[in-house]
Amino acid sequence: MLRWLHIKNLALVDEADLEFSPGFNAVTGETGAGKSVLMGGISLLLGGRFDKSMIRQGTERCEISGEFHPDPAAEEPLADLLEEFGIARSEDSALLVRRIFTPSGGRIFINSSPATAQILRAVGELLVDVHSPEETFGLMKNSVQLKALDRFAHLEELLGKTAAAWDAIRGVEAEMEEFRKSMPDAEEAEHLRRVVAEIEGVNPEEGEDARLEAVHSAASNAKAILEIAAAASAALSESDDSIMDRLSAVRRLLRPLESIDPAYAGSFLEKCDELSEALSDLAGGLQSRASSVDLDEAEFAALEERIRDLQNLKRRYGPEIPDVFASLADAQRRLELFENSAQERNRLENRMKEVKNAHAALCGELSRARKKAAAALEKKLRAEIVKLGFLRAEFQTEFSETVPGPNGADRIEFLFSANPGVPVRPLKDVASSGELSRVMLAVKTVLAEVDEIPTLVFDEIDANIGGEIAAVVAGELQKLGRKKQLLCISHLAQVAARADRHFAVEKNVTERSAVTSVRKLSQKERILELARMLGGGPAAEKHAKTLLVPSENAGS
Repeated sequence: MLRWLHIKNLALVDEADLEFSPGFNAVTGETGAGKSVLMGGISLLLGGRFDKSMIRQGTERCEISGEFHPDPAAEEPLADLLEEFGIARSEDSALLVRRIFTPSGGRIFINSSPATAQILRAVGELLVDVHSPEETFGLMKNSVQLKALDRFAHLEELLGKTAAAWDAIRGVEAEMEEFRKSMPDAEEAEHLRRVVAEIEGVNPEEGEDARLEAVHSAASNAKAILEIAAAASAALSESDDSIMDRLSAVRRLLRPLESIDPAYAGSFLEKCDELSEALSDLAGGLQSRASSVDLDEAEFAALEERIRDLQNLKRRYGPEIPDVFASLADAQRRLELFENSAQERNRLENRMKEVKNAHAALCGELSRARKKAAAALEKKLRAEIVKLGFLRAEFQTEFSETVPGPNGADRIEFLFSANPGVPVRPLKDVASSGELSRVMLAVKTVLAEVDEIPTLVFDEIDANIGGEIAAVVAGELQKLGRKKQLLCISHLAQVAARADRHFAVEKNVTERSAVTSVRKLSQKERILELARMLGGGPAAEKHAKTLLVPSENAGS
């Protein structure tokens, strides 16, 4: 239930504090006094949209706050929701909501944790059910009627499964679309075959291009390499006074040391042998290199052709050899996709049949459950409608098939007849505004028996009714208040008189401003307010006293 509500600087309200009772709370006041501001405050507390023009003129800050105490049955889903949004719970499970608005923006707090309007709306749906004149006309919509039936039947779990099955259908549809977009056509497949054939025909190797370019560079400069190698080789071993000859002469000079300095002679001669071997290797390497770069014309032409092939591949599929390999792998993958398309298409088609059959089965189960619940709902609504003055009225639910979707494949129409002998017709075609308000009250009364929402807010549920029917409606609201907390804005004295707690909205106008205030009425003040609603005067005051008699907790 909503324990209390605090409003500051909202429209014409300077500051208002209201403490609500658990049962039936009525709010009355002159037309234009500002009762809609109270409804606006409650709406904002539930995540409603705020406009900066709602800030009271002459002020820069508006604040709405309130404390909710959830119904025990709603504590667990509310706790799960708060945990999902990372909002701390209070020790007594109370929920403190606070909204602050300035011309530049606003802030929301739930139990002191920052929140968004979207989060607040999700939480509010578990706490309060708001009924307004707009919702009365909403009852004429088939979607609203279907939602009411589903709530009555407690079909949340089955609806969740149906929605999940529908999501599976949409998922497969997305796969099919992606498959269609990514699937190569015959022309592209032929191009891919040419790509694969070209790359595989050249058959490049990792690093081959760099290696061949080095060989080509050497072969292109073969004459210079030969000349340098020949000159170096001659200087080492072939020319007169070569290095090898000089080393041999040095070795001969060192040989006498073997007899006069044997301790060192061996190591010196060994170093000479090592130098001789190294010089011989160097000379041999120069001669080998010279012979390797000396390519004939045919070999040189083949080398250049291979390099051209590799460069063509890199230009078309590169820029480097690893990129060429990647292009080959992608072409092979897409070719495989094309060649296996029939198999993949069959897989997707079979999967689509599977998910559609699962969804259709759930739609059938949902439809059967709805039809069974509709019979019980019709019976209960007929009983409630009789209480509200339709002594011979008829109420039926008509089912028809519609395009399958997340909520199944049912379309329903509430059919109604207020008078005997008159065939039932769609509610939107036969009900006057007063009749529609009573039908809405009947629906709310029946749903209150199965809903876990602890608080119902009625904004002028008694619009366009009067006389004996007004007294009947008042009695039904009083009964409903024993099961739920009711906040009811009313123009009828008969309704307000049955409330457990009565609030009056008053507007005080001065030359400079108009200020709306809200206050709880005492027993004496209730009589005066009810008399005003009845037209004023001693007779109205006397009538007001008689109206208060049925209220068990008047003035509490």
